[in-house]
Amino acid sequence: MHRARDTARELAWLFKGVMGENAYQTYLDHYERSHAGGDPMTEREFWRDRTDRQDANPEGRCC
Repeated sequence: MHRARDTARELAWLFKGVMGENAYQTYLDHYERSHAGGDPMTEREFWRDRTDRQDANPEGRCC
């Protein structure tokens, strides 16, 4: 039973990574390690910035 639950968690984590759902948490982890002082972007600001950057540089996407 535990193995099935662990496998399901790992698959969910993988799927979220592929879909980009964990991008904000990844950003927070990086910010905490790399930037001293200051506040990180809010989640809303992060997603707005990410969308704006993707729109300005569409060559990295397939669609």
